[in-house]
Amino acid sequence: MKNVPHNVYIHVPYCKSKCNYCAFFSHACAKPDWEKYCNDICAEINYWGQKLGNITIPTIFFGGGTPSLMPTTVFEKIINTIKNNFQLETDTEITVESNPATIDFDKLKDFKSIGANRISIGIQSLDDKRLQFLGRKHTANDALQLIEYTNKLNLRTSADFIYGLPNDTVQDIIKMCTDINSLGLTHCSLYELTIEKGTPFGTMNLKMPSNTEMADMYNAIEKNLNLPRYEVSNYAMSGFECKHNQNVWDGKPYIGIGQGAAGRVYINNIWYEQMGNYAQFEKISDSTRAIEQVITGMRTIHGCQLTDTIKNVIDMDWAISNPDLIKIENERIATTKKGMLILDEIIVNLVK
Repeated sequence: MKNVPHNVYIHVPYCKSKCNYCAFFSHACAKPDWEKYCNDICAEINYWGQKLGNITIPTIFFGGGTPSLMPTTVFEKIINTIKNNFQLETDTEITVESNPATIDFDKLKDFKSIGANRISIGIQSLDDKRLQFLGRKHTANDALQLIEYTNKLNLRTSADFIYGLPNDTVQDIIKMCTDINSLGLTHCSLYELTIEKGTPFGTMNLKMPSNTEMADMYNAIEKNLNLPRYEVSNYAMSGFECKHNQNVWDGKPYIGIGQGAAGRVYINNIWYEQMGNYAQFEKISDSTRAIEQVITGMRTIHGCQLTDTIKNVIDMDWAISNPDLIKIENERIATTKKGMLILDEIIVNLVK
C-alpha cells in the first residue's frame, strides 16, 4: 500500500458550558471521564495505524468542544500513540483549540513541551457585553492574558471572532478590526453569526442584519483588517496560514478521531467517507470526492487545481462565461472578490 500522508483531526467534545450560538457536537460537562476518553481515542488511533500503515502525518488538529480543558497527561498519551503508529514530519503542525480562562501559563507550557506548536483561541469578541450575549464564560481581559501567554512561549497563535450580531453596523466591524489589529496576530478567523435550530439563539427570534448589510461588513473586514484573506473566513500573514485547514480544503486525505469527527481516507487509490463509528467507512466515487474538493477548494483564494476529475464535475462553459465571478489561470479555478460574496450561488452553478 502506497504511503499516502493523512492529516489527523481529533475531536474533544467537552466544554464548561454551551454557548448561545453553538450547534457543534459538544457537551457541557463539569467532570469529564478523561480516562475513558483517552482510551477511546487511542484505540481509534491504533485502529487506523493498522489500517493505513506507517504513513506520515503533516498536521494534527485538536478541535472541540474545548481541547484546552484536556489534562496534559491525556494530551501526551494521545500524541505518543500517534507517534507509535505513524511518522510525524519534522514540521508537523499540531494545533490545540483553546478558550480563555480554561488554561494557565504552566499548562500551556506543558502542552508545548509535549508537542503543540499552534494555539487557536476562541475569543469571539473583545467586548464584554457582546461576550455575555454570546454566552461566553470569559472576559476580554482573559483573552488578552491567553494571547500574552502564547506570545511568551513563542507559539503560533490564531484567534476566532464572530461578527454580524443583531444591530451590528459597518462601524462596529471597523472598530472590531481596529481592536484585532492591536493584538498583533499573524492569523485570525472571522465568522458570520448564523442562527442554528436547537440552540438558545434559535429560539429567540433575533433580528439579524440583512444580506446586504452582511456583505458590507464582510467587505469592511477586508479593507480594515491588517491581515489578508486567504479563505472565506480566514486571514493570515504569508506563511502563517493554518496548514491543517489548507490541506483539508485542498482535498488532501484526513482521519477523523473521536465522536463527532469525520474523515476522508485514501487507501489503495480509493477514497472512503468516514463518519461516526470509525470502523464503518464507505467507498465514495472519484466524482463525489471531486465535488467535495470543488466545494472546499473554492472557499480559498487559490481555488482548485483543474485536474481531469475536477473538470468532469464542473461546468467549464459557465465558468468561462462569468469572468467577473470566476478566474481561471495556471490550471486552477477560483472565485474573484466579487464571486466570494456569493460563493454558495456560484457552487450551485459551477458543479454539474
